[in-house]
Amino acid sequence: MFNFKVILISLFISAAKLYGQEVGTSKFGKGIFNIKGENDSFSMNISARMQFLTSSTWIESDGGYGSPESNFLVRRSRLKFKGFAYDPKITYKLELGLSNRDISGANEFTSNAPRYILDAYVRWNFYKNFTLQVGQGKLPGNIERVISSGDLAMVDRSLLNSRFNIDRDLGMQLRHHFKLSEKFIVKEIFAISQGEGRNITKGNLGGHQYTGRVEVLPFGNFKSKGDYRGADLEREESPKLLAGVVYDINNDAVKSRSNMGSYLETNEGFYQTDINTLFFDTHFKYRGFSIMAEYADRTADNPIAKNEDNSPTGDVVNVGDAFNFQMGYVLPSNIAITGRYSNVNFDEIVTAKNKISQYTLGLSRYVAKHKLKVQTDVTYQTTATSNDQLVYRLQFDIHF
Repeated sequence: MFNFKVILISLFISAAKLYGQEVGTSKFGKGIFNIKGENDSFSMNISARMQFLTSSTWIESDGGYGSPESNFLVRRSRLKFKGFAYDPKITYKLELGLSNRDISGANEFTSNAPRYILDAYVRWNFYKNFTLQVGQGKLPGNIERVISSGDLAMVDRSLLNSRFNIDRDLGMQLRHHFKLSEKFIVKEIFAISQGEGRNITKGNLGGHQYTGRVEVLPFGNFKSKGDYRGADLEREESPKLLAGVVYDINNDAVKSRSNMGSYLETNEGFYQTDINTLFFDTHFKYRGFSIMAEYADRTADNPIAKNEDNSPTGDVVNVGDAFNFQMGYVLPSNIAITGRYSNVNFDEIVTAKNKISQYTLGLSRYVAKHKLKVQTDVTYQTTATSNDQLVYRLQFDIHF
Protein backbone atom coordinates (compact mmCIF):
# COMPACT_ATOMS: atom_id res chain seq x y z
CA MET A 1 0.00 0.00 0.00
CA PHE A 2 2.85 2.37 0.86
CA ASN A 3 4.58 1.77 -2.49
CA PHE A 4 1.30 2.35 -4.33
CA LYS A 5 0.87 5.73 -2.62
CA VAL A 6 4.45 6.71 -3.42
CA ILE A 7 3.90 5.83 -7.07
CA LEU A 8 0.72 7.91 -7.24
CA ILE A 9 2.40 10.94 -5.69
CA SER A 10 5.39 10.57 -8.01
CA LEU A 11 3.14 10.38 -11.06
CA PHE A 12 1.22 13.45 -9.91
CA ILE A 13 4.39 15.50 -9.47
CA SER A 14 5.86 14.26 -12.75
CA ALA A 15 2.68 15.14 -14.62
CA ALA A 16 2.66 18.60 -13.10
CA LYS A 17 6.24 19.22 -14.23
CA LEU A 18 5.53 17.81 -17.67
CA TYR A 19 2.83 20.37 -18.36
CA GLY A 20 4.86 23.35 -17.26
CA GLN A 21 3.85 23.66 -13.61
CA GLU A 22 6.29 24.37 -10.82
CA VAL A 23 6.13 22.04 -7.83
CA GLY A 24 7.92 22.95 -4.64
CA THR A 25 8.08 21.70 -1.09
CA SER A 26 7.17 23.82 1.92
CA LYS A 27 8.37 24.30 5.45
CA PHE A 28 6.77 22.12 8.09
CA GLY A 29 3.21 23.25 8.74
CA LYS A 30 2.95 25.19 5.46
CA GLY A 31 1.66 22.34 3.34
CA ILE A 32 3.02 19.12 1.87
CA PHE A 33 3.94 20.88 -1.38
CA ASN A 34 2.89 23.81 -3.56
CA ILE A 35 1.97 23.82 -7.24
CA LYS A 36 2.27 26.96 -9.32
CA GLY A 37 0.83 27.15 -12.83
CA GLU A 38 2.64 28.38 -15.92
CA ASN A 39 2.61 32.18 -16.17
CA ASP A 40 1.15 32.32 -12.65
CA SER A 41 -2.22 31.14 -13.99
CA PHE A 42 -3.09 29.25 -10.78
CA SER A 43 -1.69 27.96 -7.51
CA MET A 44 -2.44 25.06 -5.20
CA ASN A 45 -1.24 24.34 -1.68
CA ILE A 46 -1.85 20.78 -0.48
CA SER A 47 -1.77 19.99 3.23
CA ALA A 48 -2.92 17.34 5.69
CA ARG A 49 -3.72 17.21 9.38
CA MET A 50 -4.52 14.61 12.01
CA GLN A 51 -5.76 14.59 15.59
CA PHE A 52 -5.46 11.56 17.85
CA LEU A 53 -7.60 11.64 20.98
CA THR A 54 -7.96 9.47 24.05
CA SER A 55 -10.50 10.16 26.77
CA SER A 56 -11.80 8.65 30.00
CA THR A 57 -15.12 9.46 31.66
CA TRP A 58 -16.11 8.81 35.26
CA ILE A 59 -19.77 9.10 36.32
CA GLU A 60 -20.62 9.87 39.93
CA SER A 61 -22.68 7.19 41.68
CA ASP A 62 -23.48 6.65 45.38
CA GLY A 63 -21.08 9.37 46.43
CA GLY A 64 -18.12 8.05 44.41
CA TYR A 65 -16.78 7.50 40.91
CA GLY A 66 -16.61 3.99 39.49
CA SER A 67 -14.48 2.58 36.70
CA PRO A 68 -14.04 4.95 33.74
CA GLU A 69 -15.33 4.52 30.23
CA SER A 70 -12.33 4.95 27.93
CA ASN A 71 -12.14 5.78 24.24
CA PHE A 72 -9.36 6.00 21.66
CA LEU A 73 -10.01 7.49 18.24
CA VAL A 74 -8.75 9.45 15.27
CA ARG A 75 -10.70 12.60 16.10
CA ARG A 76 -9.94 14.31 12.79
CA SER A 77 -8.09 13.33 9.62
CA ARG A 78 -8.28 15.83 6.80
CA LEU A 79 -6.85 16.93 3.47
CA LYS A 80 -6.81 20.59 2.40
CA PHE A 81 -6.38 22.18 -1.01
CA LYS A 82 -6.26 25.95 -1.44
CA GLY A 83 -4.87 28.61 -3.75
CA PHE A 84 -6.01 30.90 -6.54
CA ALA A 85 -7.39 30.26 -10.03
CA TYR A 86 -6.75 32.47 -13.08
CA ASP A 87 -6.44 35.63 -10.98
CA PRO A 88 -5.03 36.10 -7.43
CA LYS A 89 -8.34 37.77 -6.54
CA ILE A 90 -10.15 34.48 -7.18
CA THR A 91 -9.26 32.04 -4.41
CA TYR A 92 -10.63 28.65 -3.42
CA LYS A 93 -10.58 26.10 -0.64
CA LEU A 94 -11.42 22.40 -0.61
CA GLU A 95 -11.26 20.47 2.68
CA LEU A 96 -12.07 16.77 2.93
CA GLY A 97 -12.79 14.94 6.17
CA LEU A 98 -11.73 11.30 6.30
CA SER A 99 -12.34 10.28 9.92
CA ASN A 100 -15.54 8.52 10.91
CA ARG A 101 -16.73 11.55 12.88
CA ASP A 102 -16.13 13.82 9.89
CA ILE A 103 -18.16 11.73 7.46
CA SER A 104 -20.97 10.55 9.75
CA GLY A 105 -24.55 11.81 9.56
CA ALA A 106 -25.69 10.22 6.31
CA ASN A 107 -29.44 10.30 5.66
CA GLU A 108 -31.93 10.32 2.80
CA PHE A 109 -31.12 13.97 2.07
CA THR A 110 -27.41 13.23 1.68
CA SER A 111 -28.21 10.15 -0.43
CA ASN A 112 -27.24 7.98 2.56
CA ALA A 113 -23.59 8.44 1.64
CA PRO A 114 -20.55 9.49 3.70
CA ARG A 115 -20.21 13.28 3.95
CA TYR A 116 -16.57 13.72 2.91
CA ILE A 117 -16.75 17.40 1.92
CA LEU A 118 -16.29 19.96 4.70
CA ASP A 119 -15.39 23.10 2.75
CA ALA A 120 -15.73 23.61 -0.99
CA TYR A 121 -15.98 27.26 -1.99
CA VAL A 122 -14.62 30.00 -4.22
CA ARG A 123 -14.00 33.59 -3.12
CA TRP A 124 -13.84 36.55 -5.49
CA ASN A 125 -12.49 39.90 -4.35
CA PHE A 126 -14.50 41.69 -7.01
CA TYR A 127 -14.25 45.30 -5.81
CA LYS A 128 -11.94 46.98 -3.29
CA ASN A 129 -12.81 45.52 0.15
CA PHE A 130 -15.77 43.44 -1.07
CA THR A 131 -15.45 39.66 -1.43
CA LEU A 132 -18.10 37.21 -2.61
CA GLN A 133 -17.98 33.58 -1.49
CA VAL A 134 -19.98 30.81 -3.19
CA GLY A 135 -20.16 27.17 -2.11
CA GLN A 136 -20.09 25.23 1.14
CA GLY A 137 -18.29 26.53 4.21
CA LYS A 138 -18.66 27.71 7.77
CA LEU A 139 -21.37 30.26 8.35
CA PRO A 140 -20.23 33.46 10.10
CA GLY A 141 -21.41 32.30 13.52
CA ASN A 142 -19.77 32.34 16.95
CA ILE A 143 -16.03 32.90 16.93
CA GLU A 144 -15.18 29.61 18.61
CA ARG A 145 -16.84 27.71 15.76
CA VAL A 146 -15.16 29.72 13.02
CA ILE A 147 -11.74 29.13 14.61
CA SER A 148 -10.31 25.97 13.05
CA SER A 149 -10.39 22.87 15.24
CA GLY A 150 -6.63 22.70 14.72
CA ASP A 151 -6.10 26.20 16.11
CA LEU A 152 -7.95 25.85 19.41
CA ALA A 153 -6.41 26.67 22.77
CA MET A 154 -7.97 23.54 24.30
CA VAL A 155 -8.57 19.97 23.20
CA ASP A 156 -11.94 20.83 21.66
CA ARG A 157 -14.65 23.47 21.56
CA SER A 158 -16.98 24.29 24.43
CA LEU A 159 -20.41 23.08 25.48
CA LEU A 160 -21.91 26.31 24.12
CA ASN A 161 -20.57 25.54 20.69
CA SER A 162 -21.71 21.92 20.63
CA ARG A 163 -25.30 22.91 21.49
CA PHE A 164 -25.75 26.24 19.69
CA ASN A 165 -23.35 26.65 16.75
CA ILE A 166 -24.72 27.03 13.20
CA ASP A 167 -21.81 25.21 11.55
CA ARG A 168 -21.48 24.79 7.77
CA ASP A 169 -24.02 25.24 4.99
CA LEU A 170 -24.33 25.75 1.24
CA GLY A 171 -24.91 29.22 -0.17
CA MET A 172 -23.36 32.63 -0.69
CA GLN A 173 -21.52 35.05 1.60
CA LEU A 174 -20.66 38.70 1.08
CA ARG A 175 -17.68 39.99 3.08
CA HIS A 176 -16.53 43.57 3.56
CA HIS A 177 -14.32 45.61 5.87
CA PHE A 178 -13.47 49.26 6.39
CA LYS A 179 -11.56 51.53 8.75
CA LEU A 180 -13.02 54.14 11.07
CA SER A 181 -9.51 55.36 11.90
CA GLU A 182 -5.93 54.29 11.29
CA LYS A 183 -6.38 51.28 13.58
CA PHE A 184 -10.12 50.88 14.19
CA ILE A 185 -11.41 48.18 11.79
CA VAL A 186 -14.98 47.07 11.16
CA LYS A 187 -15.76 43.79 9.37
CA GLU A 188 -19.16 42.64 8.09
CA ILE A 189 -20.31 39.29 6.71
CA PHE A 190 -23.76 38.49 5.34
CA ALA A 191 -24.74 34.97 4.28
CA ILE A 192 -27.71 33.38 2.52
CA SER A 193 -27.74 29.59 2.76
CA GLN A 194 -29.94 26.54 2.29
CA GLY A 195 -30.57 26.16 6.02
CA GLU A 196 -30.15 22.41 6.48
CA GLY A 197 -26.42 21.96 6.95
CA ARG A 198 -23.62 20.58 4.82
CA ASN A 199 -23.69 18.04 2.00
CA ILE A 200 -27.43 18.11 1.38
CA THR A 201 -27.79 16.62 -2.10
CA LYS A 202 -31.49 17.00 -2.81
CA GLY A 203 -34.44 19.10 -1.73
CA ASN A 204 -34.81 22.03 0.63
CA LEU A 205 -37.55 21.14 3.09
CA GLY A 206 -37.83 24.54 4.74
CA GLY A 207 -37.03 28.10 3.78
CA HIS A 208 -33.61 29.70 3.69
CA GLN A 209 -31.15 30.80 6.35
CA TYR A 210 -29.89 34.38 6.69
CA THR A 211 -26.84 35.16 8.82
CA GLY A 212 -25.18 38.49 9.57
CA ARG A 213 -22.01 39.07 11.58
CA VAL A 214 -20.41 42.40 12.47
CA GLU A 215 -17.14 42.62 14.35
CA VAL A 216 -14.97 45.52 15.46
CA LEU A 217 -11.23 45.58 16.11
CA PRO A 218 -10.59 48.90 17.89
CA PHE A 219 -6.84 48.35 18.23
CA GLY A 220 -6.18 47.02 14.72
CA ASN A 221 -5.57 43.57 13.30
CA PHE A 222 -4.07 40.78 15.36
CA LYS A 223 -0.72 39.31 14.33
CA SER A 224 -0.94 36.35 11.93
CA LYS A 225 -4.76 36.40 12.01
CA GLY A 226 -4.63 35.69 15.73
CA ASP A 227 -8.20 36.87 16.27
CA TYR A 228 -9.23 33.52 14.78
CA ARG A 229 -6.62 31.41 16.55
CA GLY A 230 -6.64 30.27 20.15
CA ALA A 231 -3.85 31.19 22.61
CA ASP A 232 -1.60 34.20 22.15
CA LEU A 233 1.34 32.38 20.57
CA GLU A 234 2.41 35.57 18.77
CA ARG A 235 2.63 37.43 22.10
CA GLU A 236 0.92 40.63 21.00
CA GLU A 237 3.07 43.60 21.97
CA SER A 238 0.04 45.87 22.33
CA PRO A 239 -3.52 44.93 23.42
CA LYS A 240 -5.71 43.52 20.65
CA LEU A 241 -9.46 43.11 20.90
CA LEU A 242 -12.24 41.68 18.74
CA ALA A 243 -15.91 42.13 19.62
CA GLY A 244 -18.61 40.58 17.45
CA VAL A 245 -22.35 40.13 17.19
CA VAL A 246 -24.23 37.59 15.05
CA TYR A 247 -27.92 37.30 14.22
CA ASP A 248 -29.18 34.26 12.35
CA ILE A 249 -32.70 33.61 11.02
CA ASN A 250 -33.63 30.19 9.66
CA ASN A 251 -37.06 30.48 8.02
CA ASP A 252 -39.26 27.39 8.24
CA ALA A 253 -36.41 25.38 9.74
CA VAL A 254 -36.90 21.61 9.96
CA LYS A 255 -34.09 20.69 12.37
CA SER A 256 -33.93 20.86 16.16
CA ARG A 257 -30.87 23.15 16.23
CA SER A 258 -31.52 25.44 13.24
CA ASN A 259 -29.42 23.81 10.48
CA MET A 260 -28.03 21.24 12.92
CA GLY A 261 -29.48 18.45 15.03
CA SER A 262 -32.20 15.97 14.13
CA TYR A 263 -35.11 16.50 11.76
CA LEU A 264 -38.45 17.50 13.31
CA GLU A 265 -40.68 14.76 11.93
CA THR A 266 -44.48 14.52 12.02
CA ASN A 267 -47.03 11.96 10.86
CA GLU A 268 -47.43 13.95 7.65
CA GLY A 269 -43.81 14.84 6.94
CA PHE A 270 -41.64 17.48 8.59
CA TYR A 271 -42.47 20.21 11.07
CA GLN A 272 -41.40 23.75 10.17
CA THR A 273 -40.84 26.80 12.37
CA ASP A 274 -38.72 29.95 12.26
CA ILE A 275 -35.60 29.66 14.44
CA ASN A 276 -33.54 32.68 15.54
CA THR A 277 -30.02 32.49 16.97
CA LEU A 278 -28.09 35.36 18.55
CA PHE A 279 -24.40 35.42 19.46
CA PHE A 280 -22.18 37.93 21.24
CA ASP A 281 -18.47 37.16 21.42
CA THR A 282 -15.15 38.77 22.19
CA HIS A 283 -11.48 37.81 21.92
CA PHE A 284 -8.62 39.62 23.65
CA LYS A 285 -4.86 39.03 23.48
CA TYR A 286 -1.84 40.71 25.03
CA ARG A 287 1.69 39.42 25.75
CA GLY A 288 0.75 35.74 25.90
CA PHE A 289 -2.47 36.35 27.81
CA SER A 290 -5.83 35.68 26.13
CA ILE A 291 -9.53 35.86 26.96
CA MET A 292 -12.43 34.59 24.90
CA ALA A 293 -16.08 34.99 25.94
CA GLU A 294 -19.31 34.05 24.16
CA TYR A 295 -23.04 34.25 24.73
CA ALA A 296 -25.63 32.40 22.66
CA ASP A 297 -29.43 32.53 22.61
CA ARG A 298 -31.84 30.49 20.47
CA THR A 299 -35.57 31.05 20.14
CA ALA A 300 -38.28 29.60 17.89
CA ASP A 301 -41.74 30.81 16.95
CA ASN A 302 -43.27 27.43 17.80
CA PRO A 303 -40.60 25.21 19.38
CA ILE A 304 -42.85 22.20 20.11
CA ALA A 305 -43.31 20.09 16.98
CA LYS A 306 -46.91 19.04 16.39
CA ASN A 307 -48.81 16.79 14.03
CA GLU A 308 -51.61 18.04 11.84
CA ASP A 309 -54.15 17.21 14.59
CA ASN A 310 -52.14 19.47 16.96
CA SER A 311 -50.76 16.58 19.02
CA PRO A 312 -47.07 16.87 20.06
CA THR A 313 -44.68 14.64 18.10
CA GLY A 314 -42.13 14.51 20.91
CA ASP A 315 -39.58 16.55 18.95
CA VAL A 316 -38.73 20.08 20.09
CA VAL A 317 -36.40 22.87 19.00
CA ASN A 318 -33.44 23.19 21.38
CA VAL A 319 -34.30 26.68 22.62
CA GLY A 320 -32.39 28.32 25.46
CA ASP A 321 -29.16 30.20 26.07
CA ALA A 322 -25.53 29.55 26.97
CA PHE A 323 -22.40 31.30 28.20
CA ASN A 324 -18.74 30.44 27.73
CA PHE A 325 -15.67 32.09 29.27
CA GLN A 326 -12.11 31.04 28.55
CA MET A 327 -8.82 32.48 29.79
CA GLY A 328 -5.24 31.35 29.23
CA TYR A 329 -1.58 32.25 29.33
CA VAL A 330 1.34 31.02 27.20
CA LEU A 331 4.59 30.71 29.14
CA PRO A 332 7.93 31.58 27.49
CA SER A 333 8.53 27.83 27.18
CA ASN A 334 5.42 27.62 24.91
CA ILE A 335 3.54 25.69 27.56
CA ALA A 336 0.06 27.15 28.00
CA ILE A 337 -2.39 26.93 30.87
CA THR A 338 -6.06 27.52 30.00
CA GLY A 339 -9.23 27.51 32.06
CA ARG A 340 -12.83 27.49 30.81
CA TYR A 341 -16.31 27.75 32.27
CA SER A 342 -19.34 26.85 30.15
CA ASN A 343 -23.00 26.92 31.09
CA VAL A 344 -26.05 25.87 29.05
CA ASN A 345 -29.63 26.62 30.07
CA PHE A 346 -32.24 24.97 27.89
CA ASP A 347 -35.89 25.85 28.32
CA GLU A 348 -37.80 23.23 30.31
CA ILE A 349 -39.68 22.04 27.22
CA VAL A 350 -36.39 20.76 25.79
CA THR A 351 -35.24 18.40 28.54
CA ALA A 352 -35.42 17.82 32.25
CA LYS A 353 -31.64 18.12 32.28
CA ASN A 354 -31.95 21.73 31.22
CA LYS A 355 -29.01 23.22 33.14
CA ILE A 356 -25.49 21.97 32.39
CA SER A 357 -22.24 23.48 33.69
CA GLN A 358 -18.67 22.51 32.85
CA TYR A 359 -15.39 23.54 34.49
CA THR A 360 -12.31 22.72 32.42
CA LEU A 361 -8.59 23.10 33.09
CA GLY A 362 -6.23 22.51 30.17
CA LEU A 363 -2.50 22.23 29.55
CA SER A 364 -0.89 22.56 26.10
CA ARG A 365 2.64 22.11 24.82
CA TYR A 366 3.22 23.90 21.52
CA VAL A 367 6.20 22.40 19.66
CA ALA A 368 5.58 24.23 16.36
CA LYS A 369 2.70 26.50 17.38
CA HIS A 370 -0.62 24.91 16.37
CA LYS A 371 1.02 22.75 13.70
CA LEU A 372 2.54 20.33 16.20
CA LYS A 373 1.18 20.24 19.73
CA VAL A 374 0.04 18.05 22.60
CA GLN A 375 -3.00 19.10 24.64
CA THR A 376 -4.68 17.66 27.69
CA ASP A 377 -7.53 18.76 29.90
CA VAL A 378 -9.82 17.65 32.70
CA THR A 379 -13.50 18.63 32.90
CA TYR A 380 -15.98 18.50 35.77
CA GLN A 381 -19.61 18.54 34.63
CA THR A 382 -22.74 19.10 36.70
CA THR A 383 -26.39 18.99 35.62
CA ALA A 384 -29.62 19.86 37.41
CA THR A 385 -31.07 16.36 37.56
CA SER A 386 -28.39 13.78 36.72
CA ASN A 387 -25.10 12.52 38.10
CA ASP A 388 -21.93 14.58 37.89
CA GLN A 389 -19.16 13.56 35.49
CA LEU A 390 -15.39 13.82 35.40
CA VAL A 391 -13.70 13.68 31.96
CA TYR A 392 -9.98 13.48 31.14
CA ARG A 393 -8.70 13.97 27.56
CA LEU A 394 -5.30 13.79 25.87
CA GLN A 395 -4.78 14.80 22.25
CA PHE A 396 -1.90 14.91 19.78
CA ASP A 397 -2.21 17.26 16.80
CA ILE A 398 -0.03 17.42 13.69
CA HIS A 399 -0.41 19.55 10.53
CA PHE A 400 1.76 19.15 7.44
